[in-house]
Amino acid sequence: MSDRVVYTLEDGVADVRLNRADKMNALDPAMFAALVDVGEDLKADGRVRAVVLSGEGRSFCAGLDFSSFEAMAGQGDLGGSGGLKRGRITAPGQQAVYVWSEIPAPVIAAVHGHALGGGFQLAIGADLRIVHPEAQLSVLEIRWGLVPDMTGTQLLPKLVGLDVAKELTFTGRMVSGAEAKELGLATRVSDQPRDDALALAREIADKSPQATRGAKELLNLAGEVSLEEGFAAEQRVIRGLIGSPNQVEAVTAFFEKRPPSFADPS
Repeated sequence: MSDRVVYTLEDGVADVRLNRADKMNALDPAMFAALVDVGEDLKADGRVRAVVLSGEGRSFCAGLDFSSFEAMAGQGDLGGSGGLKRGRITAPGQQAVYVWSEIPAPVIAAVHGHALGGGFQLAIGADLRIVHPEAQLSVLEIRWGLVPDMTGTQLLPKLVGLDVAKELTFTGRMVSGAEAKELGLATRVSDQPRDDALALAREIADKSPQATRGAKELLNLAGEVSLEEGFAAEQRVIRGLIGSPNQVEAVTAFFEKRPPSFADPS
């Protein structure tokens, strides 16, 4: 696996770091591949209860590495090489973002410095975003005569509404972390986004992993399926939780006034 993205796993929290600080974690083919590889590893690891995604150095991710632009453009896919892989609805560059929504556990992006273009799309692919108030975020593709092609056109309107998504995409203007919170791009602002993201991840990891996974699945369905399908999914998930060992442990630990001890999903 490439060292473009590295991670550690401790007490259920996966601490994932974009590891190309000398290039402000710019996206090149190796970075796209590493994001997908790490995401797929975390998807398959039942020990993962929460994920923090952040960047080494001065920025979260400065977007596309233009030294790789010509090679990727020649393949017709600025978000990675090739087209759809069998069994996926995404191209490789899209999967580098979409894989974080596929991870059953909640994913928190800790954003500092810059989150531009593809880096912006990577941030909004997380479930939650903790952003430094002075961070700079932009749907920057319009500057280069491009459109967001890493799932951003589908994800952004869900966060800020269609009109604001269009304004940000049509102009490519910079948004501070403080404004990002006002627009709904940021879950919260923090002067120490990674520290606070890790603290939140630990809090989530202390909850029943089946319950947090079930909640993420159901919330991700909202607006994507009919109400009938969404309500049926709620009933399916709750039936799987009630009376399960971890649900019983949650109740027992509460009444015994002790920290719960949950088993990892199989």
